[in-house]
Amino acid sequence: VVMRVAQLITAVVMCTFGCALLVTGFVCPPLGEIHPTILTAFGEILTFSGALLGLDYKYRSKKE
Repeated sequence: VVMRVAQLITAVVMCTFGCALLVTGFVCPPLGEIHPTILTAFGEILTFSGALLGLDYKYRSKKE
């Protein structure tokens, strides 16, 4: 049960942080430190990973 809660929290945090990075990558002007495409790519990776964890949590919960 604790592992499932940790997985759900991780999924939500990853999706939230990924979406925030996606927005930041499109809104912020390039400052020369982190290129917006890097922020966008990392945001997409986090959002996708969080979605996969969330789906895994959903279907594991339905099985039991």
